[in-house]
This record gives sequence, structure tokens and C-alpha cells, in this order.
Amino acid sequence: MSKQEGGCCEPLSEEPLAEVQAVELATMFKALGDPVRMRLLSLIASRPSGEVCVCELTPAFNLSQPTISHHLKLLRQAGLVDSERRGTWVYYRVRPETTDRMAAVLSSVSGERTAV
Repeated sequence: MSKQEGGCCEPLSEEPLAEVQAVELATMFKALGDPVRMRLLSLIASRPSGEVCVCELTPAFNLSQPTISHHLKLLRQAGLVDSERRGTWVYYRVRPETTDRMAAVLSSVSGERTAV
């Protein structure tokens, strides 16, 4: 229903999220609700190679290695990053399919709509 037809406002997106989708996305956004995890994701995503060793992430924070590992675990559980063990070290990379999905949801909510 458009504003001219008596509706108070335009819909936020074309279709509302299904419950399963909402739960999945909420988990992802919740994981990003912490500044340390936001910075970690940013540090990982900004690497030209697309991946980074945990040994390079830890010095960027005034936090212990176990605390950084905990934050990385939460990012992994939310599906935002993947990891791969290589010998002693673990390497992290962003999962673009997940971040693209989050961006699409935000875009559909914040996109400007024209009145019909």
C-alpha cells in the first residue's frame, strides 16, 4: 500500500524475513556487536591475501591470546570467518557469501524507495 492509498509508511523490504533467516542473521549481527570482533573482522578482510595468521592479529590488541581466540571462535560460529590450521598457527579469512548476505539485508532495509 502506498502513502497515497492511506498507508502510514512504506514497507522495509519486499518480503519479511522468515524466522530461520532472522535467527541466522541475528547471530551474525550479534557477533559483530562487540568492538573487538568488528576490528578483528576488519583486520582479516583488509588483508590483500584475503587471510591472516592469528599470530598477526593478537599484537593488534591489548588483550591476551586466549581472549582473541575466543572472539575469533564467536566469529567462526556466526559463519563470518573460516579458519585453517597450518602447523602451529591458525589462519583466518572472511566468508564473503556471509558478509554479502548481511549487506544485502541491510541494503534492502535502508534502500530509498520511491512513492508509487
